[in-house]
Amino acid sequence: MRRLVTTYLSAALLLTGCGIDTTSDPLQVTDTLTAATPATSPPTTTPPVGTVHPAPPVQLTAYDRDTHTLALATGRTLLLIDTTTGAQRSIDLPSPPAALRAEAGRALAALPDSNQITRIDLRTATTHTTPVTGGPVDALDLDPHRTAVALRNPASVTILTDGTPTATTTGLKGPAQLLTAGGHLHILDRLTTAITPINPTTGDKGAGLRAGEGATNATTDRYGRILTIDTRGQEYLAFSAGPLIMKQRYPVPGAPYAIAYDPTRNLAWVTLTATNELVGYDIAGGEPTETHRLPTISQPNSIAVDPDTGTLYIASANGAGYQVVKP
Repeated sequence: MRRLVTTYLSAALLLTGCGIDTTSDPLQVTDTLTAATPATSPPTTTPPVGTVHPAPPVQLTAYDRDTHTLALATGRTLLLIDTTTGAQRSIDLPSPPAALRAEAGRALAALPDSNQITRIDLRTATTHTTPVTGGPVDALDLDPHRTAVALRNPASVTILTDGTPTATTTGLKGPAQLLTAGGHLHILDRLTTAITPINPTTGDKGAGLRAGEGATNATTDRYGRILTIDTRGQEYLAFSAGPLIMKQRYPVPGAPYAIAYDPTRNLAWVTLTATNELVGYDIAGGEPTETHRLPTISQPNSIAVDPDTGTLYIASANGAGYQVVKP
């Protein structure tokens, strides 16, 4: 497997040397922008490891360590699974979520077709909605009073303070995923395949960086880095924050798509949709080191990890169920 050594120069080349056109956005490399998508998985030829449970096609997966709840978004339904007892509950949402998070006993879903974000109490399965015009595609609570929301139309990020917009970031193309790393807010734009810092007080954009040829999903680690999957370029990328600098770049063949980070074991877990595999990388050092490679269910488009036990939850987007793996 080839290895790429990342330097400050390579980060600059990623920004400036990619055949940039004459548009006003220096991160946009073509007039026709198309977001990368997962590969269509082939039939499974190797039995998946762990235990496979039946489930409808799952679009999003999240895990809450406080309540030991696995949340699976399947269409307009949110399945809540108690991983200690196996008990299941379901919640009907007004429309399918575009993003799902779980933390501190609550889940947060962005519902673009309903123009709202919904908070779910995972202990009581009750919901509280906040109207947000513009088709919210992601939402992230910054503190008890402020929530960052990525909007589809217009393509922007707005900061809600107690539900009221107080700052807005414009000039984006396809804002998709909000992240906080090193105390800084960032947006992953899937159309320009770039990561851009955002000032949540003023809405001002910082200097962004291209994230490969077709970034799709990202997460953060305990070192304050943004871990990014470049599905089209088949690479893993890691960026430090404040300032935004590429720190790691590593080839990941097999159409990588979903990523989850285990902070206890310093492992980044990546699903490969072209090969129905899960790969684990130790990312504590200067470059990733592959430590695990496991067969999965077909179309493994989403993944979550329990940081206390290291248990992995991989969900299929074509109805093959969800897989529980204890490496």
